[in-house]
Amino acid sequence: MYASIFSRLSCLIVRPLRLVLLLGLGAGPLVMSSVVIELLGPKAISAQEARPTDVSSIDAIIEAYYDVISGPAGEPADVVRDHSLHHPDAWVAIAGVDETGKPNVNVMSLDDYHGDGGVRPAPFYEWETGREVQQSGNMVHVWSHYASSREPGGEPFDTGTNSITLFWDGDRWWVMGWMFDATAN
Repeated sequence: MYASIFSRLSCLIVRPLRLVLLLGLGAGPLVMSSVVIELLGPKAISAQEARPTDVSSIDAIIEAYYDVISGPAGEPADVVRDHSLHHPDAWVAIAGVDETGKPNVNVMSLDDYHGDGGVRPAPFYEWETGREVQQSGNMVHVWSHYASSREPGGEPFDTGTNSITLFWDGDRWWVMGWMFDATAN
């Protein structure tokens, strides 16, 4: 939510005020505070503190990755916790097909993925059913196979695979991005 607000502020206030500075039209308190926002960036300001148990291992971050989106109808996904798992520059990509059947991909920010953070219209539970991991230095790629149901551990109505990229920064794991193909089952 905050990153979205600061992104809008950046577009509506910071960028036009940067022009004011460049043109030498003044540097009052509002301009200077907008420069601070510009220097820090909306992502630095909105970074969430992660639960140490969520980001201490590959197993932990993948478990939390599924936990944040699972829950009963009438409740939202845990967007704040989800942001704490993801790097501030993380991306989400959803592959599919267009109306003519041509493959396409929609790449977005985590904020765009969560949208307005509305409540689940129906119960939704997703869990990992299998995993393949490849690691090179501090980079990890996880093929995470999953099942989705309307109750915890219930009969799956969907299965698939998430392609998840992780990064170890020396202190914690980050989700750098993830992708799934909405047409594959």
